[in-house]
Amino acid sequence: MQMVYSFQLWKHPNIHYREALLRLSRCELISMLGALSIPAEISVESMGASVFLTFEARELTLDELRLLAMHSCVTLICEKVGNLLKPLPVESGDAFPEDLPEILKYKGKTNPTFTRMMLNTALSMTSFFPHPEQPVVLDPLCGKATTLFCAACMGASALGLDADRRSLREAETYFSRYLKAAGIKHSLSSVNQTVGSQGVPGAVFRYALSRDEYKKGNTRFLALYAGDAALAGPLLRKNRADILVTDLPYGVQHAPTGPGGTESFHSFPDRLLSSWSEALNPGAALAVSFNSLTLKRKVLMDLLTAHGFLVLDDPIRSGLSHTVEQAVVRDLIFAVRP
Repeated sequence: MQMVYSFQLWKHPNIHYREALLRLSRCELISMLGALSIPAEISVESMGASVFLTFEARELTLDELRLLAMHSCVTLICEKVGNLLKPLPVESGDAFPEDLPEILKYKGKTNPTFTRMMLNTALSMTSFFPHPEQPVVLDPLCGKATTLFCAACMGASALGLDADRRSLREAETYFSRYLKAAGIKHSLSSVNQTVGSQGVPGAVFRYALSRDEYKKGNTRFLALYAGDAALAGPLLRKNRADILVTDLPYGVQHAPTGPGGTESFHSFPDRLLSSWSEALNPGAALAVSFNSLTLKRKVLMDLLTAHGFLVLDDPIRSGLSHTVEQAVVRDLIFAVRP
């Protein structure tokens, strides 16, 4: 039986960002539906003061609706009958409340909604979607761990790398306090993993959302390592990641830097991509945002291809460029590791 579904979108407070958010949200939903083998033509509808993404499809199962309810911008899922909307009693399967990635702010241009869109779209491109046992998310430029906290909300384990130890300490302190306040059973270990002759210090949280699961050893992890982004490959050589989501330095608050100091916007990803490929499982997906005023899309696409990634540059995923501020025109590239 065919049905019409309407997904109400969150109304972003920045009126200039809403148009971009609509394109991003549509890309995300198309990717998720495609991965569920649900062909659909998505239209944009305004009803009252709200915007909806509407499509006709076969009747969706409750599990499929719960999965789609994890969309970064969806606030309400309805069945549309004529001109009437029937709200469906569907809750997302988020493991944590939505405030986890919202509280600790990072001095940069990213935000949890945008990050969640990148995660959902990348997840839908992996070879195991929609039934991952427990995906591992990697952000090799994690800052204060927004990506990792969004991944934790999705029920994934996560590992982050950053050279800024102060930001990592803030993220560690924040997550520790959050888990304690929520009464979530967990452990926190300080580690020092050896890569070559170099010690890489880290903080590893292991947690479960119920005490029974914790006792059984059914835990997830969130790990924060202090070091250069090129260490991702050696760090994950034995336990690779399934999704890589990161923001390349935009060149406003943060410039690309490595062990030798400041790098060019071209040489920075070129130095890192072979290590990032090594850190990922076959069939894994990558989502990278960047400032197209400092790094051209074609240049980054060519670099990804040269390092063995399959870039997905179809019309849906290639029309996502949007202005964040005068000095930042943000774009997105999605790719798969064969």
